[in-house]
Order: sequence, then structure tokens, then C-alpha cells
Amino acid sequence: MLGGNVGFAVAGGRSLRMGRDKALLPWQGATLLDHTVARLRSACQEVRILSGPERRYEERGVPVEIDSMADAGPLAGIHSALTGIGLRHGLFLAVDLPFVPTPLLARLLEVALEFDAVVPVHAGGTEPLCAVYGPACLEPIGRRLRAGERKMTAFWPDVRVRILEEAEIAPFGEPALLFRNLNGPSDWAALSER
Repeated sequence: MLGGNVGFAVAGGRSLRMGRDKALLPWQGATLLDHTVARLRSACQEVRILSGPERRYEERGVPVEIDSMADAGPLAGIHSALTGIGLRHGLFLAVDLPFVPTPLLARLLEVALEFDAVVPVHAGGTEPLCAVYGPACLEPIGRRLRAGERKMTAFWPDVRVRILEEAEIAPFGEPALLFRNLNGPSDWAALSER
């Protein structure tokens, strides 16, 4: 466990495709949110929940933060999170990524010691909500948000981003499964049995 870093369970989505709150779906005897918080606790000394534009999940006994700007998507959540942790790094994990293992989260934090951001990238795409962002990202993200930009990668040209390549991810498992999202009811039904 790397001291000083803060883990953030990203639970601010509206779950439109799922039809109900993804964070509260049953998963391995608990919920997806509980599962996410537990993995983050294994990698970080402190864990918080990003609940989107409104305060939710306070009954979990974990500090909850809301987005710094309404209707700006997850980038506003990242901005809010970084605003509240000073010079520390934030490890972000979306609640709908239940197969990302703790050792991979720890590896992201290790690599982040020399970079402003560490993001896994594999054949299936970029994983900006299973990533580490440091204090140098705060101002560039703020500028992009004020300019009306919402894309998670919009601020990358302004910071030192370390891509964790597929070959570096593979020792932790098959990337296509590790980053399998639970988007709709059929995903959840099929994958919750695994």
C-alpha cells in the first residue's frame, strides 16, 4: 500500500443503460460500490466516493464528494477529487469495472511516482476511469472544463501521461476481461456469475 495516495470509487454515472443504479447492483455478496471500495482500500490508505452531481452513498461510511461542475461528466468528478487532496495522487476506479485486480491498481500507483497521469491502454481502448491522476492535472482539467470540454483525454497534452501498454497489463490478466464494463442488464447478468 502506497501511503498518501487517495482512492476514488467513481460512482457518479446516471446508469441509463442499466436502468438502475449500477453502484448498488449485487456483486460477490455485496454491491459493485462495496467491491470497488474494498479494492481501493487494499491499494490506498484513504478512500472516497465520487457520487456525481448529487451527494449519494453516505451510508457507506466513506467520504463522498460531488462534481465541481454540474453536467460535465466524469472529468468534473476528477477535478473535484484533485481539488480536495492537495499534492497527493488520486487513484480512480469506476464501479462498473469489477475485474480490475488490486495488484494492477498498485502498479498504476507505482508508475505514477514519475508522471502526472498513468492510464492503461489496450486493444479495446483507453481506460481513463481506471487511472492515476496527480496534482499537476488539476489546473489543465479546470481549463478544459471552463472551455466546455468534457472528454477525459482533453487535458493530456498539458501533462506528462504515462500509458500502461497492453504488454504491461497482461501479467495481471487478459485485458479484454480486466476492463470489461457492466453497461447494461445483459452484461451484469452474464458477468455476475463469473
